[in-house]
Amino acid sequence: MAEANEPRATLIEYPCEFPIKIMGARADDFAQAILAVVLRHAPDFDPAAMRMRLSGKGNYLSLTCTFRARSQQQVDALYRELSAHPMVKVVL
Repeated sequence: MAEANEPRATLIEYPCEFPIKIMGARADDFAQAILAVVLRHAPDFDPAAMRMRLSGKGNYLSLTCTFRARSQQQVDALYRELSAHPMVKVVL
């Protein structure tokens, strides 16, 4: 068992292109709100690279943002903030 202060083992080599999928209820400002969070953690993310997809019935919106991840800490911080966002249902 690893000590709390030891780095976590990872199979990912950084920096790398890292896709993250965010799903939430369809709302007019959902994509803009999520983009603001992503840009706080990955300022070099190109907003034009965000992919959007509506659910079959159109009630939910899925966003995929592939960004240049520089460290596991960066990825973890982004996941934490997205998961805590009130508009977000799921982060993958």
